[in-house]
Amino acid sequence: MPSPLRDLFAGRIGGRQTVETIAAYRTFADVILPPRTRAALGEALSLVHSHELIFNQWGLGERHSSGLGLAFNFAGPPGTGKTICAEAIATELGKKLLSVRYAEMESMWAGETPKNVAAVFRMATEQDAVLFFDEADAIASRRTTGAVQGYQRESNTVVNVLLKELEAFNGVVIFATNLAVNFDPAFERRIRTHVRFEMPGVEEREQIWKVQIHPAKTPLAPDVDFHALAERYPVSGGDIKNAVLKAATMAAGGPGADAGKSIRQAQLVRAMDEVVSGKGVMQQSLFGEGEQSGDHRLVSAVEAAELRWRRTAQATIGIAVAAAVLALIALAVALARAL
Repeated sequence: MPSPLRDLFAGRIGGRQTVETIAAYRTFADVILPPRTRAALGEALSLVHSHELIFNQWGLGERHSSGLGLAFNFAGPPGTGKTICAEAIATELGKKLLSVRYAEMESMWAGETPKNVAAVFRMATEQDAVLFFDEADAIASRRTTGAVQGYQRESNTVVNVLLKELEAFNGVVIFATNLAVNFDPAFERRIRTHVRFEMPGVEEREQIWKVQIHPAKTPLAPDVDFHALAERYPVSGGDIKNAVLKAATMAAGGPGADAGKSIRQAQLVRAMDEVVSGKGVMQQSLFGEGEQSGDHRLVSAVEAAELRWRRTAQATIGIAVAAAVLALIALAVALARAL
């Protein structure tokens, strides 16, 4: 019989990979960071290195029986180096990194998600690994007072379990988020150090452009100017990486023999323009502000109701009844779209 908890120990929920074990090898030399972010990371590392001295040799572990783990919060925009730095900390400690995708770990079975969260901490303890939660605002969001719906109670339970596990965990756990404002206040108090990952400045961006290129193997045309690119595009390191790969694809696909091909400045500019344009597309909605039609608002309302019913049905009633309710809601959505 399928078991979500058994799947979790195998790194899967519903056949999807949810916990990835990473043999850490990247170091802080592999990431370019603004000075304030680098300084905050240095403080976090000093806590790691002094942990044994403080709690074992100085005896504070005997006075404080809980909350001995090191919990760090990496907050900042996407592509600013949070994941690489989590791996770098694991490398520094000589440990593996357990990367958790909480959005895929949520179970449709009532009561299973809190068990899955507890199981992840047990995995980290058994493997002596650094635990890394990406998009952590999904798991540590603010609890709802007076929760009525089943999914609200489930969400509150998940946060309660997370707080309990953090108190008992003696290892290193790193939370990364783009939306730290959504964290539950009780969760924030259990974070030992907050590290703000800022967007890189011009100097950092120029270095990031350079480290994306292999110094000996990547052919660059004489007109490539990384400083000009850094000044022109105020983007993250992740965007720069994507642009370099796009430009390399353009250059490799051009006419002529491979030996004569190289990456040109125009290709880097075009690639970055495409990356920036793509991000703009992802931020657009079908209707502009104030332009939603009455039919669209009706469809949105029905779809929102569908989501609420889906969560409630999955958490509180039998699967057969839930399927019947969801079929009726799907019919309502289809009728609303047909209006």
